Amino acid sequence: MSLALAVTMLLGVGFAAQAPDRLGRIDHLFQQFVDDDRIAGAVVLVLRDGKPVYDKAFGWADKEAGRKMTTDTIFRIASQSKAITSAAIMSLVEEGKVAINDPASRYIPGFAKTTVALPGEGDVKVVPARRQITVRDLLTHTAGISYGTNLSIASQYESKGLGPAAGFGWYTADKNEPICNTMETLATLPFVAQPGESWVYGYNTDILGCIVERASGMSLDEFIRARITGPLGMKDTQFYLPAGERDRLAAVYSSGSNGKITRAPDGARGQGHYVDGPHRSFAGGAGLLSTARDYAQFLEMIRRGGEVDGVRVLSPRAVALMSTNQVGTLHSPNGLGFGYGFQTTDRYGANGMESVGSFGWAGAYGTTYRIDPKANMVTVMMIQMLPNTSGVAERFSATVYQSLLDVPVK
Repeated sequence: MSLALAVTMLLGVGFAAQAPDRLGRIDHLFQQFVDDDRIAGAVVLVLRDGKPVYDKAFGWADKEAGRKMTTDTIFRIASQSKAITSAAIMSLVEEGKVAINDPASRYIPGFAKTTVALPGEGDVKVVPARRQITVRDLLTHTAGISYGTNLSIASQYESKGLGPAAGFGWYTADKNEPICNTMETLATLPFVAQPGESWVYGYNTDILGCIVERASGMSLDEFIRARITGPLGMKDTQFYLPAGERDRLAAVYSSGSNGKITRAPDGARGQGHYVDGPHRSFAGGAGLLSTARDYAQFLEMIRRGGEVDGVRVLSPRAVALMSTNQVGTLHSPNGLGFGYGFQTTDRYGANGMESVGSFGWAGAYGTTYRIDPKANMVTVMMIQMLPNTSGVAERFSATVYQSLLDVPVK
């Protein structure tokens, strides 16, 4: 069966006759970006009602080696790890081993007394935090914890192997120590805002990963495998790749000053240590590898309220907490919110054409994903660009949504 016919049959009469041609605009978009050397390659997957209506690979997994992109290519998903770690925490909340309002210090004692670096002229003033940081603060990125690259604190973080010393701040795959050791070090450093007062993106989910380990008595990779990736059949989602599978891992490229790609260097600001390296730091905020199909399976479980293919990971109520704005206007005054692990779209137009009630996030290597409950849709787009100024993600979203002729806007 052709893709166009499958799409038409799947979406039914409400999906007008020209819609397959509209969906085909995705082909043109990604092929043009590859031809123009703005990306090396990509994998694009769209599910509706749990079934793939678009599943294609474009360009190169490794252009210099002549290795083409395939739909089972493995990608570094960076901050897309956060959703999985947040689901792991919610699993422990449901079990009664963790509470949303628990202080982080219950699991990592160093967080009992944290400090905040106040912005100002001249010397930085460091003051005690007004209250303890909670699990809720960490899930919503309202703990005041950045990635340590802020000018006011960068030198202190760098001296402890974090911030500027950790790639672009979030990278720990080269560390020869467990993630809890790194988070204990983090607790000794000043943060950039008082708990609960600002939305600050940073090491929050890495701290949650340590809390998973301390509350469960298992390493984060074991816990995720036992509770999430194993039951869901996500065999290609893991923190490090066996050496025998290195040829399945996409190479990383960078956006040059002229917009054309250049191959990223080895090390923390490029290819990373996901095959060769210590394999000891299981960073819940940015450490996982995955494929588009694997990650879509996780998202489909979330879209269906915590269960897919007869496997229940979370309850519908836990998923609702994750996908509902919990921070008011702290994340954005313009219609975007943040739940327990996902950015939420609360106003039509706040994030392109996507429906109100949609949610998702992205990763530093250029990967992105969304769940749209109104359209019964999951979208995943995987590239490997660091830094990434290609602009392909926003265009991808537009080309998907312009093809949805059967879904009311409001």
